[in-house]
Amino acid sequence: QVQLVESGGGLVQAGGSLGLSCAASGRTFNYYSMAWFRQAPRKEREFVAAIIWSSGRPVYADSVKGRFTISRDNTKNTMYLQMNSLEPEDTAVYYCAAQTRAGSSASEYAYGAWGQGTQVTVSS
Repeated sequence: QVQLVESGGGLVQAGGSLGLSCAASGRTFNYYSMAWFRQAPRKEREFVAAIIWSSGRPVYADSVKGRFTISRDNTKNTMYLQMNSLEPEDTAVYYCAAQTRAGSSASEYAYGAWGQGTQVTVSS
């Protein structure tokens, strides 16, 4: 079984930047994709970005296009999310996930392995 551990969350002012990391360990193999999701208080968990592991092709939610960049390092089994021009609406717990089931890379139902989450807070 794979373990996913996020790091890099914190508090930042609006307009600032933060970088998140997700390290995979344990029974790792080439998942079709890995992704970032987030959940704000009193809201449903939502898709942020995914990366097709073999090709590195990114997929973004419209709300973060042009501001967030997802990347991965195959040799380190690590995925990253660089977040720029942060807005208070980006405040949430951010989760990384590995796709273990067939389906859209933007659907949380395709992901069977999840990290514990890291808090990102953007102040106005």
